[in-house]
Amino acid sequence: MVGENPVLGCCLAGGVYAQSPVPTEPTPDRVTRLAPSPTGALHLGNALAFVVNWAMARKNNWRIHLRIEDLDAPRVKPGVIEQTIDTLRWLGIDWDSGPEIQSNDLQPYHEAMQGLAQARRIYPCSRSRAEIRDARAPNEGDTEIRFDPTLRPATFPHIFEDLGTNWRLIVEPGEIVFRDELLGEQPIDVDRNVGDFVVWTKGGVPSYQLAVVVDDDRAGVTDIVRGHDLVESTARQILLMRALGIGRTSAYWHLPLVRGADGRRLAKRHDDPRIEHYRSLGVDRERVIGLIAYWCGTQPDREPMSPAEFLGRFSCDTLPKDDPVFTREDDEWLTH
Repeated sequence: MVGENPVLGCCLAGGVYAQSPVPTEPTPDRVTRLAPSPTGALHLGNALAFVVNWAMARKNNWRIHLRIEDLDAPRVKPGVIEQTIDTLRWLGIDWDSGPEIQSNDLQPYHEAMQGLAQARRIYPCSRSRAEIRDARAPNEGDTEIRFDPTLRPATFPHIFEDLGTNWRLIVEPGEIVFRDELLGEQPIDVDRNVGDFVVWTKGGVPSYQLAVVVDDDRAGVTDIVRGHDLVESTARQILLMRALGIGRTSAYWHLPLVRGADGRRLAKRHDDPRIEHYRSLGVDRERVIGLIAYWCGTQPDREPMSPAEFLGRFSCDTLPKDDPVFTREDDEWLTH
């Protein structure tokens, strides 16, 4: 159970920090990261993940590294990086290193690709979506097209070249099993779910999966806190870590996602849940933090709360089993 981890006091009932002062100096051997993507302004769902990650780190004396994941260039909007950093600060979040901007240096990703090529673990692939779809077995579901191993080339190059095409990782059959500190043991069969997945895109940049693995390793990340929509991605990242010879393992914490009233993950389609929207209306951050605390079970009702109060009272034990829903009542309370 989560509460059995003696290192992570924030997840013990009441928490060891209920009686102890919050540490003021980060511990160098425990590192987490905040990794926003500047494809749009941060919304309330993003805020929950980042505020919780920050509180867990500060309670447990982890160092926090800020990384801006801006490799999806066509979707990165001008000014959003600066706006994202400003929003994090407005929420009361601080960090110990960064911000690191992914697109500033692609060399580490090229080096990782060369290592994978030398190990004969990757290959270029120009297959169309139609070809991939037609090769799959019937009744496999439509959430993601599985790349069937019969589509692999006969030989695999030992040198990586950016050829303006996708490159895929060879995925062997079998489950990847890892423990999530909130959700428990997670057995995931990457081969059955997605097959050989893309690690380098035809746009000339690493895929999300490869970039995350390389960057987390370079930053020495030991504790990964993010939404539970990325649970399946964790298995792919573990495969990549093994293929790259990364011996370090991380602890994973996959948080509940905030959803709209329609049950879908919170996004701009749900009225306007952007933090900037509420700031423009004069909403205090204490109301935003108070709503996050309410969603996290930190307090029973919607009441304003400062970042310091949230830090002192937060416990992983109160996180809901079901995803919180952003309701009209929540919006009305924020703007009251």
